[in-house]
Amino acid sequence: MKQQEIVNLLKQEALAVPKFMLDYYKTIGLKDEEMMLLLHVYRFQDEGRNFPTPEEISSCMAVSVETCMHQLRRLMQRGYLSIEEKQDERGVRYEYYTLDGLYEQIAAAMTFETNTAEDEAAAAGERELYEMFEKEFSRPLSPMECETISMWIDQDRYDFQLIQEALKEAVISGKLNLRYIDKILFEWQKNNIQTVAQARAHSSKFRTRKRPESEKTAAAPKYPTYNWLEQD
Repeated sequence: MKQQEIVNLLKQEALAVPKFMLDYYKTIGLKDEEMMLLLHVYRFQDEGRNFPTPEEISSCMAVSVETCMHQLRRLMQRGYLSIEEKQDERGVRYEYYTLDGLYEQIAAAMTFETNTAEDEAAAAGERELYEMFEKEFSRPLSPMECETISMWIDQDRYDFQLIQEALKEAVISGKLNLRYIDKILFEWQKNNIQTVAQARAHSSKFRTRKRPESEKTAAAPKYPTYNWLEQD
């Protein structure tokens, strides 16, 4: 067989390795040589050989059989690799390697990253919310006001965007106080308002209903207001 034919054959016989294994093995504490050993186990399993011997694995690596056996034991002790037992259709028991521990540790690392990113985004959103209130109030918030906003977020679970929309509603109505904003948020929650679009539609409906008939026929004001504190 010519060299180019061998090259073409090598290109065809590729092993599909999950990208997340390469992305996260260092994050979960694996060294390059340990990951290479696990990749060989993965490759043997892909070929239908679920329980390769240390001799077979070491023959594919630049390590001795003894080193390979030591690394296999270490990987099992640390939970990346384990040996399971099954029974075939003839009742014969056999052992095989499973990489479930590796996958579980990678999944835990990915979940931690996701949660960390979400926590950072939430913290940034909360800072932005406080800054928005201070800008509209034209002063720093008092400790009690900060506690009220914190309760909206942590206890009432109001969405940041809905809190911002309630603040805008208070600005338009000329009633810049947290009691008024709290009433708006409570009313929206009672009516299952979950998006800014729903909140605006709800506010518009009540403004129209509360205006006298004579005003409904006149030109609409630029910023129609609705007093949430006077609602029935």
